[in-house]
Amino acid sequence: MQGGFFRVVGRARVLELAAGFAPVAGAERVGLEECVGRVAAEDVRGPEALPLAARSSMDGFAVRAADTFGAAEAEPQYLECAGAVGVSGFPAFSLTPGRCARIPTGGCLPAGADAVVMVEHTGELVRGIAGTGGPAGTIEVRRAVAPGENVMERGEDLAEGALAVPAGRRLRVADAGLLAALGRESVLAAARPRVAVLSTGDELTPRGAPPEPGRVRDVNSLTVALLARRAGAEPVSFGIVRDDREALAETLDAAWRECDAVLLSGGSSVGARDLAVRALEGFADAEILVHGVSMSPGKPAILARRGDRPVLGLPGQVGAALVVMRVLGVPLLRHLGGEAGALEHGARPELRAVLARNAAARQGREEFVRVRLEARPGGLPLAHPLPGPSGLLRTLVAADGLAVIPAGDEGAYAGQEVDVLLL
Repeated sequence: MQGGFFRVVGRARVLELAAGFAPVAGAERVGLEECVGRVAAEDVRGPEALPLAARSSMDGFAVRAADTFGAAEAEPQYLECAGAVGVSGFPAFSLTPGRCARIPTGGCLPAGADAVVMVEHTGELVRGIAGTGGPAGTIEVRRAVAPGENVMERGEDLAEGALAVPAGRRLRVADAGLLAALGRESVLAAARPRVAVLSTGDELTPRGAPPEPGRVRDVNSLTVALLARRAGAEPVSFGIVRDDREALAETLDAAWRECDAVLLSGGSSVGARDLAVRALEGFADAEILVHGVSMSPGKPAILARRGDRPVLGLPGQVGAALVVMRVLGVPLLRHLGGEAGALEHGARPELRAVLARNAAARQGREEFVRVRLEARPGGLPLAHPLPGPSGLLRTLVAADGLAVIPAGDEGAYAGQEVDVLLL
């Protein structure tokens, strides 16, 4: 095993190394009611075209577009209504030149029709009864339409046999809706990675215990587990481990045997009580891939491998641990859960913003500045930096995201555009 103390690497290199871990094996079939947030483990293709026939996207009149050419408010065209289309079923009649049909949103276009005039651009002059059984009369058309206007063409949503949901996609509500439209009741979903969560430190006390001088409540076990769950993993708590190499190694071994990954907070800096690296070095099949990331906060972060499973070491400071989890841990867990492109997506910012005031940074480290976002009509949002030490929780509570200042910059100025990772 090769180790190294604070031979820092960039965030991109950490994510590149994380790609070396294979997603966890296994899949289960889940109902559509439970599929949102899960990762599809199968390609789903359309068994038929969606929609099956051309349908109107507006209330109005189905027409042959050529019959409306030249129509305007001052010079309307006049068409005879051949009948009315129901919202279900296919019309039994067709349109010949000079004729139209009343149609509701979602109704199938009769044969011969290729466009729909919105009802507000028409006027009904004469009422009567058509031979087809629907209402008839002369319809005044005050606006021309082009072929395909206000129409959902056959297969426009999905062509027959086309890929509806690819394997590796994290499913959203719209995906569930599309699957329902295709007649699916369930989908094969990738197994959720089981992730061990543990905190280290003699100063830690359970969060329900009364406060004592010199001790702090264990916050990381909760917040790290919640972020892991939001990333699609199943967190498994291994509690608090005291500052003892043998005890930490024993807990790490139990966590490794039970789970697909280990998230360890504390014990990653260089110091007499920082035991994570030394505990990992005790395993013959372990390797320290990274000890030190050129980011702030989060420089002491660790990425290790034991066998085929990752161990991510987070700082003990609550705020710093949350930033590292957001920047490195969440993409890693999404990748382990089978989400395609999770590591690449994790490295990309969600939006651009304009700094409301100067923000300092340490040159040589990628700085993640907590910011509150303020929407601006017609422009990029304003990002207000929130000052304070990296260990503070209140600045994270007030923040909407993390403004990213590149490692080569000493800071960013008011008015400068910055990338933002949302929290």
